Amino acid sequence: MAASELYTKSARVWIPDAEEVWKSAELNKDYKNGDVSLQLMLEDGTNVEHKLDPKTKNLPYLRNPDILVGENDLTALSYLHEPAVLHNLKVRFVDSKLIYTYCGIVLVAINPYEPLPIYGTDIINAYSGQNMGDMDPHIFAVAEEAYKQMARDERNQSIIVSGESGAGKTVSAKYAMRYFATVSGATSEANVEQKVLASNPIMEAIGNAKTTRNDNSSRFGKYIEIGFDTRYRIIGANMRTYLLEKSRVVFQADEERNYHIFYQLCASSHLPEYKALKLSNANDFLYTRQGRSPVIYGVDDTNELSTTRKAFTLLGINESNQKGLFQVLAAILHLGNVEIKDRDSDSSVIPPNNRHLTAFCELVGVTYQDMSQWLCHRKLKTATETYIKTLPRLQATNARDALSKHIYAKLFNWIVEHVNKALITNIKQHSFIGVLDIYGFETFEINSFEQFCINYANEKLQQQFNMHVFKLEQEEYMREQIPWTLIDFYDNQPCINLIEAKMGILDLLDEECKMPKGSDDSWAQKLYNTHLKACSLFEKPRMSNRAFIIQHFADKVEYQCEGFLEKNKDTVNEEQINVLKASKFHLLVELFHDGEKATSPTGQVSGTGGRTRLSIKPDKGREKSSKEHKKTVGCQFRNSLQMLMGTLNATTPHYVRCIKPNDFKLAFTFDPKRAVQQLRACGVLETIRISAAGFPSRWTYQEFFSRYRVLMKQKDVLADKKLTCRNVLEQLVQDQDKYQFGKTKIFFRAGQVAYLEKLRAEKLRAACIRIQKTIRCWLERKKYLRKRSSAITIQRFTRGYQARCLAKFMRRTQAATVIQKYQRMCVERKRYRQKQAAALVMQTILRAYMARQKYQALRREHKAVIIQKRVRGWLARCWYKRCLVSIVYLQCCFRRMKARRELKKLKIEARSVQHLKKLNKGMENKIMQLQRKIDEQNKDKRLVNEKLVSLETTYTAESERMRGELSRLRGVEEDAKNKGNQVSSLLEELEKLRKELSSTQKEKKTIEDWAQTYRNEMEKMVSELKEQNGSLKKEKDDLNRSIQEQSQQMTEKMARVILEETQQLKTDLNEERSRYQNLLTEHRRLEEKHDDLKEEMVSSNVSKPGHRRRDSTHSSNGSEYTYNSEYAELEEGSRAAEVRSLASRIDTSLTLKLQKRLTGLEQDNQSLRNELENKEDQFQRARARDDVEFKKARGAELEYESLKRQELDSENKKLKHDLVEIRQSLLGKAATGAGAPGSPAYKVVLEQLNASCEELEVRKEEVLILRSQLVSQKEAMHHKDEKETMTEPSFYVEDVSKLKDADELKQAYMGLKDTNRSAAPDFHKLNEDGELWLVNQGLKETIRLLEHQLQTQRRGYDNEVESLRGELHNVKEENNRQQQLLAQNLQLPPEARIEASLQHEITRLTNENLDLMEQLEKQDRTIRKLKKQLKVYSKRIGEMGAGQAEGQTSPGQMVDEPIHPVNIPRREKDFQGMLEYKKEDELKLVKNLILELKPRGVAVNLIPGLPAYILFMCLRHADYNNDDQKVRTLLTSTINSIKKILKKRGDDFETVSFWLANTCRFLHCLKQYSGDEAFMKHNTQRQNEHSLSNFDLAEYRQVISDLAIQIYQQLIKCMENILQPMIVSGMLEHETIQGVSGVKPTGLRKRTSSIADEGTYTLDSILRQLSAFHSTMCQHGTDPELIKQVVKQQFYIIGAVTLNNLLLRKDMCSWSKGMQIRYNVSQLEEWLRDKGLMTFGAKETLEPLIQAAQLLQVKKKTDEDAGAICSMCLGLTTAQIVKVLNLYTPVNEFEERVSVSFIRTIQTRLRDRCESPQLLMDTKMIYPVTFPFSPSSLALETIQIPGSLNLGFLTRV
Repeated sequence: MAASELYTKSARVWIPDAEEVWKSAELNKDYKNGDVSLQLMLEDGTNVEHKLDPKTKNLPYLRNPDILVGENDLTALSYLHEPAVLHNLKVRFVDSKLIYTYCGIVLVAINPYEPLPIYGTDIINAYSGQNMGDMDPHIFAVAEEAYKQMARDERNQSIIVSGESGAGKTVSAKYAMRYFATVSGATSEANVEQKVLASNPIMEAIGNAKTTRNDNSSRFGKYIEIGFDTRYRIIGANMRTYLLEKSRVVFQADEERNYHIFYQLCASSHLPEYKALKLSNANDFLYTRQGRSPVIYGVDDTNELSTTRKAFTLLGINESNQKGLFQVLAAILHLGNVEIKDRDSDSSVIPPNNRHLTAFCELVGVTYQDMSQWLCHRKLKTATETYIKTLPRLQATNARDALSKHIYAKLFNWIVEHVNKALITNIKQHSFIGVLDIYGFETFEINSFEQFCINYANEKLQQQFNMHVFKLEQEEYMREQIPWTLIDFYDNQPCINLIEAKMGILDLLDEECKMPKGSDDSWAQKLYNTHLKACSLFEKPRMSNRAFIIQHFADKVEYQCEGFLEKNKDTVNEEQINVLKASKFHLLVELFHDGEKATSPTGQVSGTGGRTRLSIKPDKGREKSSKEHKKTVGCQFRNSLQMLMGTLNATTPHYVRCIKPNDFKLAFTFDPKRAVQQLRACGVLETIRISAAGFPSRWTYQEFFSRYRVLMKQKDVLADKKLTCRNVLEQLVQDQDKYQFGKTKIFFRAGQVAYLEKLRAEKLRAACIRIQKTIRCWLERKKYLRKRSSAITIQRFTRGYQARCLAKFMRRTQAATVIQKYQRMCVERKRYRQKQAAALVMQTILRAYMARQKYQALRREHKAVIIQKRVRGWLARCWYKRCLVSIVYLQCCFRRMKARRELKKLKIEARSVQHLKKLNKGMENKIMQLQRKIDEQNKDKRLVNEKLVSLETTYTAESERMRGELSRLRGVEEDAKNKGNQVSSLLEELEKLRKELSSTQKEKKTIEDWAQTYRNEMEKMVSELKEQNGSLKKEKDDLNRSIQEQSQQMTEKMARVILEETQQLKTDLNEERSRYQNLLTEHRRLEEKHDDLKEEMVSSNVSKPGHRRRDSTHSSNGSEYTYNSEYAELEEGSRAAEVRSLASRIDTSLTLKLQKRLTGLEQDNQSLRNELENKEDQFQRARARDDVEFKKARGAELEYESLKRQELDSENKKLKHDLVEIRQSLLGKAATGAGAPGSPAYKVVLEQLNASCEELEVRKEEVLILRSQLVSQKEAMHHKDEKETMTEPSFYVEDVSKLKDADELKQAYMGLKDTNRSAAPDFHKLNEDGELWLVNQGLKETIRLLEHQLQTQRRGYDNEVESLRGELHNVKEENNRQQQLLAQNLQLPPEARIEASLQHEITRLTNENLDLMEQLEKQDRTIRKLKKQLKVYSKRIGEMGAGQAEGQTSPGQMVDEPIHPVNIPRREKDFQGMLEYKKEDELKLVKNLILELKPRGVAVNLIPGLPAYILFMCLRHADYNNDDQKVRTLLTSTINSIKKILKKRGDDFETVSFWLANTCRFLHCLKQYSGDEAFMKHNTQRQNEHSLSNFDLAEYRQVISDLAIQIYQQLIKCMENILQPMIVSGMLEHETIQGVSGVKPTGLRKRTSSIADEGTYTLDSILRQLSAFHSTMCQHGTDPELIKQVVKQQFYIIGAVTLNNLLLRKDMCSWSKGMQIRYNVSQLEEWLRDKGLMTFGAKETLEPLIQAAQLLQVKKKTDEDAGAICSMCLGLTTAQIVKVLNLYTPVNEFEERVSVSFIRTIQTRLRDRCESPQLLMDTKMIYPVTFPFSPSSLALETIQIPGSLNLGFLTRV
C-alpha cells in the first residue's frame, strides 16, 4: 500500500538518536510523495524536522501499535526492524521484569544481575510437558522443546548458548541441565545433573577469572553431551572444552585476575595442610599481582577452595591427587617468580640458590641444575650436529612463561579427563542433548589472534544458524503449500572462505610459520597482496601496515598482526619438557606422557603476550609426543571447529542468545547502545531480517475470523470460514502479494497486521463514536426531559407559593386592625387605672401621717410614766443593797477569822500527805506520764474538773458554815469584841484565801484552755484520719476495680492465648499429618522403586548364591507389624535374594544412599508413631481419670454392702440372744409344765419365736438377693475378663453406684427391709407337731452359714478395697513422676527433649507391658478360682433352698411366702456374624475377593463395602478360635494384595476409589468391634456381642490406616493425572463467554487456540469429570467426610494449576480473561452448591485464583487503587501480585498498561508482609487426610454372600 496511507498525521515512527540509538516521534502532518522532510514531535513535546535521504528517500521506521508492544515473540510484531526489537526488549526487561523473549527459534536472555525466583522445581514442573508457545519464554521452555523433540523425532538435540562475557551463558547452560535432570528422573540412580553441578566449582576454579566485564568470566568454551537411555533418562555425560585462555596464566590486564584457583590457594596458605606448598599472599607472586585486583568483593577464596575440594572428592579425585594438583599449581606460581638476569647481550643466567626455583624443583620433583640450565639455554639440531645456544633474558623469560602455560594446559586437560570419567556410564547411550556454552562475537580496541579465532568460530556458528532459520522457513511454506521465492539472506560463506579456504588467512599464517625467517610484517604483506583486491571483505587500515580489517557478519574488526606467528606456533622448549618428564612426581609424569593413554579431547591456543590466549581441541590422531607441537594452533583450532560443526549439524539446534544489558552490572538497567551491539553480533537482527523478508505474520483461519470479525459484514459471513477470510481479505488488502493463503494459515508480509489492526481500531473507534453519540443523545434527552419536568414543577410550586403569600398578607392586615383596636383599648384602660391608683395612694399616705402623729404623742406620755416608776424603784434598791453589803461584810470578817484557823490545820495535814506522795508516787507518775501521755492528760483534765467542782462545793459549804458562824458570832458579839485584836489576823488570812482562790481559778482556766486545745487537735486528727481512711477506701476501690479489670483482661488474654495455642496445635497436627503422609508417599515410592528393580532383576535372570540376609531398606506396611509368619518370612527372603542379585548391577554409593534414606524415613516414621502413642497415652490417662471416678462409685457400693453386713451381724446377735433366752426359759420351767400352751412362759417363747421367724424370713430374702447379685457380678466379671483378655481389664458397674451418699444407701436398705417383711406364721400350729426344736436347729445352721458368708465377703471386699487403694497410690506416683519428667524435659533443648521423651516413652511402655502381663496372669488365676467358688455357691444355694422348703411346712406360709429359687444366668457364646474358611483357602479368598474382583459390578449390584465386611467376618472367626497365625496371615495377605492390585491398576480411578472405600470400611470395622468403649457408643447390643475377644489389633489398625493414606494419595494422583490436561484448556484457554476475549497476533511460536475445537477441553468437561468422580465415590460407599476432603483437594489442584499457568503466560493476563476466570469459578461454586459441598473449605482453595482474576479487572492507576488491591489480594503473595501486574497486557487499544510507578507503589505497600518468596503454588501439595470414625449400622449376621463372588468355600457360622 502507498506510504501516504501509512505516514499520516499522528502516525508514530522511529528516528535515529546518538544517545538512545532510536527515538520515538509522531507525525504532525500527513506525508505526501515528494516531501523532502517530515514534521515530527518527540515524546517530550519537542518539534523537530527530519530530513529524508535525497538518494534513497527511505522513510523512517513505523512504530508498532501499543497492543503489540511487549510481545513474547519478536516475530509477532507487525513491523520487524531494529528499533521495534530494541523497544520490545526494553519494555519487557525494564517495565515487566521479563528477561526472556523469543525471536523466532532464538531465545533472547538478558542478564538481570539479580536473583529471580523463576528457576525452582515448581517452575520446572509447570513447563514440563507444555508446548513451547503455550508458556511465556523461558530457558526451561527451550529445554523442554529439545527434550520433547528428542523423544518424539528420535533425533539428537543441541542447545547453543552464546554471548559475550558476563551475559549469563554459564548460568543458562546450568539451568538447562538442571531441567533435563529433573524431568528425566535422574535423581534416582545416576544423578548426572548433581555431578555436573559438582563439576561447576572445579571448572570455575580452573577456567574462570575476573575480567573488567565480569567477576566470574568463563575463559573457555565447553560442549556437554548429556546421554539418555531408551526411556529417556539421563545415564551419563561428556564434556569437551574449547578456547582455554592460557595466556591469562602469565599475564593479566588492569583490574583483572588470574584463574580463581591460584587466589584460593594463596588465601588458604596459612592452613596446615598447605604449608608444604610454600605459598603466601597473592601480591607476592608475579602471576597473580599484575592485574592489581587480587580480591573480589563478597567472595571468600578460602571457602571457595573448600567447595572446590568437596567437588573433587565427589567426582572421585582422591586426596593424594588433589594434593598433587595443588603442588603443580603452586609450582607454576613459584616458576613465575624465578628472576632471570642478563649475563651479556646474548645470554642470561639465574642466580644460584634462587628461592622460588628451589621451591619449584622440590614441588615437581626435578633437579635444580637441569631446570636452571634449560631455562636459559636451548638445543639446536642440524643434520649432523647438535648445538646448545644461550638465550637472552627476554627470550628466556618468554620460554619460562610458555612452560607455565603449557603445564597449566596439561593440568586443565587432566582435570577435564577425570571429570568425564566421573560422568561416563557403561549403559548404552540411545540419544543425547548437547549444551554448547561458547564465546560470542568479540571486538576490542586491540584485537589479536584470540579474537580472530573467536570471531572465526562465530562466523561458522552464524552460518549454521542462518541455514537452519532459512530451512525452517522453507519447511513452513512447503507444509502450507504456498508459493514462495528464494529469500535473500546474508550468507557469510565468503568471509569463512577468506579465513579457512586455500590461500586463506589461516593457510598464509601456517605457511609463514614454516618459513625460517617468517615475521608478522611479512605475513601482513602476503595478506595485502593476496586478498586486498581479490576480496571485498578484506581491507587495509589507512594508517597502519601491520593490521588488517575483516568485514564479519556483525561488524568490521581490525586485527593487529603483532604476535600472530608466535601464538600460532605455540612453541615450548623440548628440553624443558624432557626435564619434567623425568620428574619423580608421578602426577607430573602422567600429565606429559600422553602416548601411554588416551588424552583428553581438549586442546589449547597459546601465546606469549597480548590480551588473551586461547586453548583449542587438539587432533586425536597424534601418537608421538615429539610431534606434539608440529601442528599450528590455527590448524588445530580449524579441525576442532569442523568436528564441532559436524556434531551440531547432526543434531537439531536450539539457540539461546545471552545479552548483557549494561557494563556496570546494575539490576534491570538497559543500555540501548550495548544491547544493539550484541543483537547485531549474535544474529538476532539477522533472524528478524530473514523473517521480515518472507511472511512473518501468520494466522489460522479461526483466529483471523475471531480477531477481524468486526471488519466483516453480515452478508460476508459464510459457513466456510476459510472462504469467508479469503473474501474479506481480498476486499481489505488490494495487493495480493502482501498475503498468501495456506492450508491452515494465512501468511502476511511485514506491516500488514499493523494495517489490519489499524482498520480494526478505526472500525471499533467508529463504532465507539456511534455508540457514544447515541448514548450521549439519550443522556441529553433524558436530561432535557428531567429539566422540563423540573421547570413545570418549579412553576407550579412558585405560583402556589405566591397565592399563599397573598392570602397570608390579607390575613395579616385584618389581624393587624383587630390588634390595633384592642391595643388602644388596653392603653386607655391602663392610663385610667394608673390615675385611680395614684389618688388612692395619696389619700392613704395623708391619713397614715395623721395617725402616726397621734400615736407618737400617746407613746411619749406612756414612756414618761414608766421612767418615773423605774427610777423610784432603783433608788429603793440602791439603799437596800448598801445595807445588805454592810451586813455581809460583817459576816465575812467573822467567818474569815474562823476560816484561817481551819486553814492552818488543813495546810499542816496537806503538807504531810504531799510529802508522802512525793516519796512514794513521784516516780510512778512520771513513768505513767511517759507511757500514757494522752490518757493521763484526759485523766488530768477530769481530775482538775472534779477538783474544781469539789472546791466549789467546799467553798459553798464553807460559806454556809461561815454564815452560821457569823450568826453565832453575832450572838456572842461581846466575845468578838474581846477578841478584836484577832480580826486583823483573820483579815490577812482571808486575803490569802482570796489570792489562793484566784490562783486556783486561773489554773482552772489554763487547764480548760489546754483541754479545749487538745480537743481541737484530737478532732483535727480524727478528721485527718477520716480523710485518710476515705482516701484509702477510694484507693482500695480503685485497686479492686483495676484488679477486676486486670483479671478480666487476663481472662480474655488467656482465652486468646488458649485459642491461639489451639489453632497452633491444630496447625502443628496438620503439619505432622502432612509430614507423616509425605513420608508414607516417599516410602511407597521407594517400595515401587524396589519392585521395579526386582522386576528388572527377574527379567535379566541374574542370581548369585550367597549369604541371605533381610534387606534393611524393606519396611513395607504389610510386614512391618507382623510377627514373623511363614508367609512374611518367605516374602522377605525372596525380596532379600532379589536385592542381593541386583546389588551386583547397581552402584554401591547409590545403594548406600537409598539405605540411608530409608533409615531416615523409618526413623521419622517411628518418631511419628511415638508421637501418636503419646497422644494415645494422654487419652488413656483421661480414661484413667474416669476409672477413678468409677472406683469412687464402687466404693459407695462397697459401703452399702458393708452397711448391710453390719445390719445382718447385729440382727444375728439379737437372734442369738433370743435363742439363749428361749433355751433358759424352756430348761428352767420344763419341770413345772410351763411350756404348755396358754402358760405365760409359753407365750413369751412364742412371741420371741414369732419375731425371730419374721426376722429370719427377712434375712433369708436379703441373703438370697445378695447372693444373686454376687453371682451376677462374678458372672459379668468373668464374661468381661474373657472378652477383654488382650485389651485392658474391665470393671463391673451396678445400679447401686448410682446412689450418691451414705444416707441414700441407708434409705435404700431400710426400704428393702420394709418391702421384704411378711406376715408372721402361726406358731400354735407349728408347735402342735413338736417342730419348735427343729426350727431352733435350722435357725442355728442358718446363723452359722450367714456368719461364714459374711466373713468371706468381708475379707473379699477388704482385699478389693486394698487393691483399689494400691492402684490409686500407683496412679498418683506415676502422675507425680510424669510431672517431674515433664518439668525436666521442658528445661532441655528441643533435640534432647525429643530424645528424652522417646526414652521415657519406651521405658513406660515396657513397664506397662510387663504390668499387663502380670495382670493377665492374675486374672486367669482369679477366673479359675471364681469358677470353682461359683460351683460351691451354686451347690450351697441349692441345699439351702431345699432345707428352706423342708423347714417351712406351714400351709399358710406356703401360700403367703412362696419360695423363689435363685436362677444364676449362664452366658452362652453366639457365633453368628462370622465366616469360617480353611487355611489352604486363604489364597483363594484373597484372589477372588481382591485380586480378581471387578469394582463396577460390586458397586452397582451389591452393598457398599461388602469385601471389607467379608474380610472382617473371616477375621472374627479366626479371633474366636484364638488362632494367632491365621489372624496375622489373613491381615498380611489382605494388605499385600490390596497393594498389589493398586500397583497393577493404580491409574484406574474406579479401582483406587473402590479400595479406598473398602479399606476405610475395614478400618472402621476393626475399631467398631474392637471392644473399646470409645468406638462402641453407637453400637447395638447385638453388635457389642460381636466384638473381638482374643486379640488386640490396634497395631494393625495403624498399618491399615497407613495403607488408606497411601491409597488416598494414589487416588489424588490418579485424579490429578486425569484433570491436569483439562484445567488449563478449560479454565484459561477456552472462551466460556464467547466474544469477550480478543485474540492477539502471535509469532512463530503459535499458542494453543482459545476457540473450542473437537477434542478441546472446556469447563463443561471439567464439571462432567468432577461429577463422575463424585458419583463413583458415592457408589463405592466412601465416607462423606472423606469425599469432602477429596473434593477440596480437587479444587486446590484446579486453582493452583490455573493460577500457575496464569502467572507464566503473559497473553492470559488481561481484563477479559479475568472476567472469563471469574465466570468459570462461579460455575465451579455452583457445582459445589448442587452437591452440598460449600461449607467445608473447597471454595476457599480457589480464593487465590479469584483474587488474581479480580486483580486483572480492578483499576490500577491511583494510590487508592493500590490500597484497594493490597486489602483485596490477601491470598496472593507479593511476588504473585507484582507478577500479574507486570504481565498485564491490553488486548485492545482502549485498555492501558500498568505503569511502573504503580507497581513500585504496590511493592512499597506490601514490603512488610511476612510470606514466602515463592512465585508458584505447590501443585503437588496434598492436604493431610483424616479418617473420622464412621460406625456401620449393618448387622454382620444379616450379610449374605452372593454367588458371583465365587466364595462358596466360606461357611457362615
